[in-house]
Amino acid sequence: MTDAAPAPIRRALLSVSDKTGLIDFARALTERGVELVSTGGSAKAIREAAIPVRDVADLTGYPEMMDGRVKTLHPAVHGGLLALRDNPEHVASMAEHWIQPIDLLCVNLYPFEATVAAGADYETCVENIDIGGPAMIRAAAKNHAHVAVVVDVEDYDVVLAAMDANDRVVPADLKRTLAQRAYARTAAYDAAVSTWLAGHVAEEPRRRAVAGTLRQTLRYGENPHQSAAFYVDGSTRPGVATARQLQGKELSYNNINDTDAAYELTAEFDSKDGPACVIIKHANPCGVATGATLAEAYERARQCDPVSAFGGIVSVNQPLDAETAKAVAEIFTEVVIAPSVAPEAAEIFAAKKNLRLLEAGGLPDPTAPGLTWRQVSGGYLIQDRDAGRLTAADLKVVTKRAPTEAELADLLFAWRVAKHVKSNAIVYAKGGATVGVGAGQMSRVDSTRIAASKAKDMARELGLSEPPTVGSSVASDAFFPFADGLITAAEAGATAVIQPGGSIRDEEVIAAADERGLAMVFTGMRHFRH
Repeated sequence: MTDAAPAPIRRALLSVSDKTGLIDFARALTERGVELVSTGGSAKAIREAAIPVRDVADLTGYPEMMDGRVKTLHPAVHGGLLALRDNPEHVASMAEHWIQPIDLLCVNLYPFEATVAAGADYETCVENIDIGGPAMIRAAAKNHAHVAVVVDVEDYDVVLAAMDANDRVVPADLKRTLAQRAYARTAAYDAAVSTWLAGHVAEEPRRRAVAGTLRQTLRYGENPHQSAAFYVDGSTRPGVATARQLQGKELSYNNINDTDAAYELTAEFDSKDGPACVIIKHANPCGVATGATLAEAYERARQCDPVSAFGGIVSVNQPLDAETAKAVAEIFTEVVIAPSVAPEAAEIFAAKKNLRLLEAGGLPDPTAPGLTWRQVSGGYLIQDRDAGRLTAADLKVVTKRAPTEAELADLLFAWRVAKHVKSNAIVYAKGGATVGVGAGQMSRVDSTRIAASKAKDMARELGLSEPPTVGSSVASDAFFPFADGLITAAEAGATAVIQPGGSIRDEEVIAAADERGLAMVFTGMRHFRH
């Protein structure tokens, strides 16, 4: 009984928290001969605009009660939404109980997500969980053969255009599309509520839900034969999802992934502590540095691996200035992201039409709690975001020689970078800059060798008399399972090592460090990143 002849929209129920576009939509419906029914603040706003509207209490015979918790949960509302117009029994029930059909439902929900994002207390968040709205949306969406349901402001004009083109009838295919959007909205809403409640229970939730809103349909995914899209979850963590694109081509799948990696690593360096720059290629840092100026930090980061920096992602922790923009513009760069961008810097990049320039509005908090998701066949792996941070006080010196003050600063610098390098990760650092990065190898000693080899390339490029790993500090994201990796680092010239410790061969590794005069500290914390 779902193939009934299409009927025109005669009665609409409007009940929205976000009143953007409400008055224009209500007026347009009235001009098309649609009777309006509304609730609470929506009805008040419509009435104040001198648009005829009935209160939902006129339909139900009951006033709103319990602080508005109960107003639409009534057969007069749900019968009007759920009744099959082509089912004689349903039609008879409507007549018997004085139920009037509702042909169009326009509902958006209490601002639960925004309430949580604003840091409201528990009771306030609970009060912003909508009940009547989702119930009406689901009812209308189930009966989409007869009812058009609108949950997004973007669809107001779509529905009006369809009505104009079809003598007030919303076509079946559009109703089906609107129903899908409606169920996706209630699913996302429930996901937000359940995720928030999960943070207030002691055990792992039996079920997890994830939802997002389409931000951008992408040309393709990692490769041209893969379709892709970018969805946002509504959180306010500064980054690629919150950024304003000032110029450049549309972001690609790989751009978004790499820019996120760059900005999350950049956030490890507080802007109050001085300028820092990160250059990312294929989600791994190919150069990270601090400097007296942002331009100096960029130059030092680029020097670490200028070949990989070509076509990379540049991220900075302070407002992007003209001097830095001028230096970045000298080579091909895919994306530049900064907390803010000076007008002079934007003007310099304007000549680079394809360069994507993003203004994020702030830096994310690297210590903030959160979850990361990864799909595997048949399910998801969910874990806390790696918010681990260390200070000098957290380190345990395990060798005869303790690190010098300069070595200690570089050890902590390298450790922050290693957290964002694919495992097995090895990072050599010197003077607040990376001088060699080894990533994603099957053995730790291979990463150590690759990082040292990169440093030799850097020395040739800059005309240095020796590789910059000489006198450097080295970080390993996990323990050295054998002494070979540490010995390779020592042979490259490293003088200090930071690693988690915890191997059954720790004593062997410590002895190798002592034999070579290295200082080594244990963190007791691992930073695997697969």
